[in-house]
Amino acid sequence: MLRPSVFAHVPLDGYRLLDTGHGEKLERVGGWTLRRPDPQAMWRPRLEPEAWERSDLVFVRESDRGGRWERGPRGRPAPESWEIAHAGARLLVRPTPFKHIGVFPEQSANWSFVAERLATLRAARGAAERPRVLNLFAYTGAASVFAALAGAQVTHVDASKPALRWAKENAQLSGLPDDAVRWIADDALAFARREVRRGKRYDGILLDPPPYGRGPNNETWVFEEHVVALLEACAALLDAGPAFLVLSCYAVGTSPLAFVNMLADLGQGEIEAGELALPEEGGTRALPAGLCGRWMRG
Repeated sequence: MLRPSVFAHVPLDGYRLLDTGHGEKLERVGGWTLRRPDPQAMWRPRLEPEAWERSDLVFVRESDRGGRWERGPRGRPAPESWEIAHAGARLLVRPTPFKHIGVFPEQSANWSFVAERLATLRAARGAAERPRVLNLFAYTGAASVFAALAGAQVTHVDASKPALRWAKENAQLSGLPDDAVRWIADDALAFARREVRRGKRYDGILLDPPPYGRGPNNETWVFEEHVVALLEACAALLDAGPAFLVLSCYAVGTSPLAFVNMLADLGQGEIEAGELALPEEGGTRALPAGLCGRWMRG
């Protein structure tokens, strides 16, 4: 069977994708079963309808901008938030009106990749020097937490102050020291350009931009219009020695080949691109969960 290029998924403790189909996914997250829309799941569900009816929380879409969570017809009352633990981190799960829950398990493949790259950097330099990682569009901060746990000094940038508070909660729950992460509420492109003018350098950069967004001063972000300019700034921010960059995005009209072409502009280095995906439990299918490209040198 011909299979697309998919980054190997790293199982996330406390998370299971139970089933997908008819534009929805059924998940088990830290002891609670959630049912929410996913437009990529265009096929038929594998499980019987009764399994879906036992969901504790069901997302009901009210408009293109969001919706609400309701108790499932046969589900249990669920709390407003709860925790899951993975690889030394504790992450806060909180269902939002935008159908997101604050944890993106498909990114576990990138969390593992970053930890491996940081281990290589620290072995080469000595444990006394912490690698510097810039996390742009950092949202609720799981990638920042895992990078810090792997020994990095992290600069976490997101335009949303509520998301920034959520990320700080995750850092505190995970036992990170106060100086492990520098928290910045700012527009990602504007911040990156200022860092270039300041002469800053980073060993690793993480980018997970939305298709569309707004900065704190109403700056407009459109992936197709601004990602190249952002990568140009990132190229100037990457350390001249061993370094890496991860670019991922969901719901954009492009391809892994386009990611390869864009990342090639960062300079000489190894590039890999493909899809992130979540495998169903006990099945052969995997749910597409966004595009991803990685550039690394040294």
